[in-house]
Amino acid sequence: MTLCFSTQAEIGEIGEDVVRRVMAQAGRLAADLERDARSRPEKVIPWLNLKTGNTVIDIFGSGGYYSDLLARLVGDQGQAVLHNNTGFEQWGTNILQDRFRNGLPENVIMHTRSGINLALTEGSMDAALIVMALHDLYVIPKRYDGNSYVPIGPAADVDYFYEQVLAALKRGGRFVVVDHAADPDMADEASNDLHRINEDILRDVIVDHGFKYVASDLSLRNPADDRTRIVFDEDLQGLTDRFVLVFEKP
Repeated sequence: MTLCFSTQAEIGEIGEDVVRRVMAQAGRLAADLERDARSRPEKVIPWLNLKTGNTVIDIFGSGGYYSDLLARLVGDQGQAVLHNNTGFEQWGTNILQDRFRNGLPENVIMHTRSGINLALTEGSMDAALIVMALHDLYVIPKRYDGNSYVPIGPAADVDYFYEQVLAALKRGGRFVVVDHAADPDMADEASNDLHRINEDILRDVIVDHGFKYVASDLSLRNPADDRTRIVFDEDLQGLTDRFVLVFEKP
């Protein structure tokens, strides 16, 4: 993948310096501060090309780490939509309780729907972000039968998912994907079982669904990860080799 460096036209008014200032604001959760170093949101968020007053969706945002930052960045006239399904919401239940213990900020929308249904108004989003969750749509659900893990159902309808994202974005709206990189020599299903995904194949798939590829960013790469282990291994959590792909609605 080729790293494309940011320009003012590419990142809009909310660039790295602005994100860093928001990261330093008082009142952020200790868990968020601990995550900052490994997630490097100051490198990811600028690619959304946001401006104050924009509406941005954090797809399968779970505990709302990115949603909190996005809400602070777009300001009172903007909105951060924290989208989850039941599974992702349950995954982040404890931190959601901590985050919103004093109530939901007026510019944060909790948006929980079933499965991969986004249920968004057409052209309502200035940008969309999905972080370390897109691979889950490709995972084939399996159950151990006493000898091996056998499929018990199909993977999600990714065509439907991409159609929804594209429809929800305004023209020129960005779609930024962050995910765990797979070994390109590994078969797709084997990679998906590790909760990883082949970035080159993914890029082509998203383009085939009507998006324009804009850039990639190397800020979250980790060559020490050989990409052959499941991302949930305790000594690997937060240290996987991750890619950032940036797309735009033409």
